[in-house]
Amino acid sequence: MKKATLLLLSVLLLLILAACGTDSDKAEAKQETAKEETPKDTEKKEEVSSAIEVTDASGESITFESAPESIAALNSGDLDILIALGANVTGRPTASGPVAKEIESITEIGNPHQPNFEKLAEVHPTVLAAAMSFKQHAENVERQGTKVIYTKANSIADIQETIRLFGQLFQKEAEAETINKTITEKVENGEKVNGDPVKTLLVYGAPGTYLAALPNSLTGDLLAKAGGENIASDFPQEENYPQYASLSVEKIIERNPEVVMLITHGDPEAVKAAFEGEMEKNAAWKNLDAVKSGNVFVLPSNLFGSNPGTKVVEALEVMKENLAAVK
Repeated sequence: MKKATLLLLSVLLLLILAACGTDSDKAEAKQETAKEETPKDTEKKEEVSSAIEVTDASGESITFESAPESIAALNSGDLDILIALGANVTGRPTASGPVAKEIESITEIGNPHQPNFEKLAEVHPTVLAAAMSFKQHAENVERQGTKVIYTKANSIADIQETIRLFGQLFQKEAEAETINKTITEKVENGEKVNGDPVKTLLVYGAPGTYLAALPNSLTGDLLAKAGGENIASDFPQEENYPQYASLSVEKIIERNPEVVMLITHGDPEAVKAAFEGEMEKNAAWKNLDAVKSGNVFVLPSNLFGSNPGTKVVEALEVMKENLAAVK
């Protein structure tokens, strides 16, 4: 009986030891599997984290596997921001005058209204930065493998958002934040023109075409921040150009601006002469305080005729100087 009991206990002990060995083997196997899977899982996580997703001015989200190798820009403001961030710019807007030495070697690719698709294909950028008006041409560029991202510059805030967008796109967030911080500090710490807001008419001019810039335009935003009053703030928006309105001579005469500022893309003196010719045709213009006092100014085209990019604070200072001259 004792022998039988002993035999039974021995068998049970062997079974227990065998079970423990199996569990141990399983645990070791799991550990080995985990070791094998860890690098793969890490690699997958790295692949996901390296992707860059940005949302442009059109509200569209665009994903890039990594920072773009090259970019082209169709307006000077975007170009200015990209240069400031150290991006590899392979295409720039066609210039009508002298250009800075640092961008002379960059291929000209036309402008937002007349893009040069042949040159764009030649430089073949990874990304093209363009204003919303370029959408009608986007398909031609995207067929060549270039992604289009849209920007806007109807306010200082818009320009800062573009700086942030490019900083994210090229993984230069810290640099972009530094630029934006400088802009914000200069805007917030700068003083507006003392006294009552200066009644101002902002006129976008090209020979034969004159429109009033509204508060939702960049120049309108700068005027408000400088301490001016836009007398055309309630003029009806143009359907195709919602930042501008047709000139209402009757309302302008009624509101009698103290200063008139001209915005132009072209020859400033030619535009001023043409506008003065228009005023000569209507005797009522001569009685405006701005005209009688000689307070008709042409704004620098490099700061107001197009998006000034990081130089938007310089544009604000020019606006303040013009308003101060009226006091």
